[in-house]
Amino acid sequence: MSFFSRLFGNKSTNQKPVEERNMFNLQTDDIVTYDLEDYKVVGKISYDDHGFKWHAYQLEGTSKTIWLSVEMDDELYLGMYEKIKLKLQEPIPKKIEFEGVTYYLDESGTARVTGIGRNQNINGMVCQYYDYCDDDEENYLSVEKWGSEIEVSRGYDIEQYEVKIIASK
Repeated sequence: MSFFSRLFGNKSTNQKPVEERNMFNLQTDDIVTYDLEDYKVVGKISYDDHGFKWHAYQLEGTSKTIWLSVEMDDELYLGMYEKIKLKLQEPIPKKIEFEGVTYYLDESGTARVTGIGRNQNINGMVCQYYDYCDDDEENYLSVEKWGSEIEVSRGYDIEQYEVKIIASK
C-alpha cells in the first residue's frame, strides 16, 4: 500500500466516477448556468409521441423557475420556456394573440410522459400538446393539456454554448 493510500484511504473502490453531463442526461440537483444565473435541476419530464421523444428540465433559480426544452430532430434544438398566465379553453385555437404577438399552431399531438424529481407524479400520464410560433419563428408558445388543466409557456431558441452544466453527483 502506498503512502498516499494509507494517508487518505483507498476511496477509489467505493466511489463511482461522476458521469459527464450533456443535454440528455441532466440529473436532479445538477446546476445549469444560463444568462449569468445558476439554476438547480429540480425535475424532468420526458415526452414520447409514438417514438418521437423530447425532454423538458425544470430549472429553479433564486427568482424564477424556467424550463429547458431539449429535442433531437436531425440536429439539437434547445429552448428556454417560462410559464405565463393565459387562459385558454377547448377547442384549442389555431392562432393565439399574446402581448402584441400572434402565434400560429405549428404542430400538435399526444405524448406519454415520465417524470423525475418534482415531476414524478405525472409518470404514465398522457398530455396533449400544441406548439405555436410567431411569423419570424423566433418566439414560441407551448400549450399542454393535462386532463382538464391547460398550461401555457412562452419560449425562444437558445444555443448549446449558452448553457453550462455542473454535475451534482
